[in-house]
Amino acid sequence: MTHRLHRGAICGLLLAWILPAGLSMAQGEAKQETAAAGIYAGARIDPALAADWMKRWKENVLSDSKTRFCDKEMGEGIGWRVAPFLNAYYYGYRATGDREWIDRLIDWSDTMIKRGVKEPDGYLGWPWEIVGLSQDAEEIYHTDNELGEAMMLAPMVKMAAEILKTPALKEQYGAKATEYLRLSERQFEKWNARGAWREVQEGGVWVVPVFGIIRETTQWGYLPKSNDCFTLPNNMQNLIGEWVLAMYDATHKPIYRELAEKWWSVMKSRMRLRDDGKYCVWNYWDPAGPWDHKPDGSLKLWQGVHPNGGYYSADVGGIVAAYEHGLVFTKEEIGRLIATNRDFMWNRQIEHARFQRIDGEKPEPDKTPGVLWGALAPYDATLWKIFVANFDPGSWGGMDAPDWIARFGGTPGAAK
Repeated sequence: MTHRLHRGAICGLLLAWILPAGLSMAQGEAKQETAAAGIYAGARIDPALAADWMKRWKENVLSDSKTRFCDKEMGEGIGWRVAPFLNAYYYGYRATGDREWIDRLIDWSDTMIKRGVKEPDGYLGWPWEIVGLSQDAEEIYHTDNELGEAMMLAPMVKMAAEILKTPALKEQYGAKATEYLRLSERQFEKWNARGAWREVQEGGVWVVPVFGIIRETTQWGYLPKSNDCFTLPNNMQNLIGEWVLAMYDATHKPIYRELAEKWWSVMKSRMRLRDDGKYCVWNYWDPAGPWDHKPDGSLKLWQGVHPNGGYYSADVGGIVAAYEHGLVFTKEEIGRLIATNRDFMWNRQIEHARFQRIDGEKPEPDKTPGVLWGALAPYDATLWKIFVANFDPGSWGGMDAPDWIARFGGTPGAAK
């Protein structure tokens, strides 16, 4: 997902292709055409359809941009409400070559930077209010959120890389691109300094270290402690991992690739085979170290398969990003993910496709049990047909439409 943060990740969390309770999966296997974990030859978007998608996408993005979430969001909200627009602007440029989208990305990015707070350890942050940072804390703190920052910075980094490799853009925007890369590296340094990265036997994970700013004093409420933290859920790990991969692509510094590889090694270790190895399943969250246990030995977070299937699309988006970078995952494992989404989860309807839970359990009320794992669509004929038939470029979940068009619609993109 080159890597694409929102193609199969964020959209999977936002789309609501809900499998009604009691709907059974059709029996038997449909004839499939999978490109052996290579891009499916028929993954193309008809020019007329691409033009329609771009028109609907642009109308929606320009309308929704009036929300100006960049003027008000903080903490994790940056990731869910600001980052989708930054990605849309980046992809808009990639699909059209129109510098309007670069200017929009810079506008929102600079607004966020200006709203950043210099914190007691000297790093920039966007703290939001939270009550209790551990089981013993009752104070109200303002604390940063690594996920929100990672999701925001990823499209800024990708746009910066695009600018710096394109002479015509570098002349106009080069200083801004360099500024964004330096900021991203500084934020990466911040989270490492605060103990947010932990090495484990299988590789490494990101954790939420316990720290916070007491608003009345602007001082740390308490400093990070070795075990006073908890491991982030898989979907958040994968989204942070995609930011780190973007940093590697832009800077070619080995540290970013090394950490990404260590995380996805952990992710791979958490995936379990089922049905004689045909399919796979994994939990929303798993403990990674002693810091994930309370003093009485119980877990700090819930462990199990999440009833909201959108989280798994984020996981698969990260896995595909790793695979496309030659990290950890093999074509056989991508094929098994395709089989899981297509043969086990899907209801065999192209239009109005529905997906069951990854573990086959009964859906819970008001939950989306499963979604199309969009990151896999270019690798399989059936998943591609499902994607094209159900994708809505005029929706919140369609904010990445220009990415698909740039890659599969034959548009010249940034070469214009």
